[in-house]
Amino acid sequence: MTLVDKFVTHVISESSFEEMDRIYLTNRVLARVGEGVLEVETNLDKLIDLKDQLVEEAVRLETIEDSQTAREILGTELMDLVTPYPSQVNRDFWEAYVHSPEQAIEDFYQLSQKNDYIKLKAIAKNIAYRVPSDYGELEITINLSKPEKDPKEIAVAKLVQASNYPQCQLCLENEGYHGRVNHPARSNHRIIRFEMVGQEWGFQYSPYAYFNEHCIFLDGQHRPMAISRQSFERLLAIVEQFPGYFAGSNADLPIVGGSILTHDHYQGGRHVFPMELAPLQKTFRFAGFEQVKAGIIKWPMSVLRLTSDSKEDLINLADKIFQEWRQYSDSSVQILA
Repeated sequence: MTLVDKFVTHVISESSFEEMDRIYLTNRVLARVGEGVLEVETNLDKLIDLKDQLVEEAVRLETIEDSQTAREILGTELMDLVTPYPSQVNRDFWEAYVHSPEQAIEDFYQLSQKNDYIKLKAIAKNIAYRVPSDYGELEITINLSKPEKDPKEIAVAKLVQASNYPQCQLCLENEGYHGRVNHPARSNHRIIRFEMVGQEWGFQYSPYAYFNEHCIFLDGQHRPMAISRQSFERLLAIVEQFPGYFAGSNADLPIVGGSILTHDHYQGGRHVFPMELAPLQKTFRFAGFEQVKAGIIKWPMSVLRLTSDSKEDLINLADKIFQEWRQYSDSSVQILA
């Protein structure tokens, strides 16, 4: 079977397209790859492998440039053929959610892998191992999945006219975006919309996961990250609405990580971090918050753990501690408010 026939057969079997659509799909592939690919045979069987071969054929035929950006754009366009429209993805998610939130999440996760939005082949290059320590087993991870930019493309990117669309890589406008040399291709990208604390938010997966089912919850509006009482409200709302997932936030400071500070968002996933397993060194109660069990955990950094059946008490106490910390200074240990 030819490469195009095999790819189209997979698209039909793994999407809402039907056999009657075969000629249409073939022409869509030829328009993107080049008609010179028609007679190319293949021994490959998996959809993503077939897509990768089509991309390389497009380079050989000079239909696209021999560059990382051009490959990425074409690859996402081809995988968009097996990806339902955003409205259908959202409809399927929320219809499944009524019966089983866990199944709705699983279905969306499987789709995001099947259409190569989650880069499984690249993620497989990551190195991860555990190391015993005085604080329990620590996880060491080396992320090798995200491709480094080619120096030539970096030079080209400097010459590209600045664009504010999408405003950043976390904006809803990335859904279906064609891509350019200084912004990733997102033709096969889908985002689940949901309401959180009276605002529209989005739920998506990370293409280059750092941990199992690494996902992102992003503000529907392009607003900068800002840790506040609302952050605690949202984090607890997320774990309620997305059972089985944790939710966490980066700091809203530029010196403590690689987060995109221009767009409010939270990280999540199906993973248990060593910090969660660390034992308590000391427990106590805060006055006025007797329903909350508080403690300092055995960890290399200062970490408080709050536990309670009362969501409101957790939010109130977390906010109180946060506000106190924001104005706390101790110059003897270089802590400055």
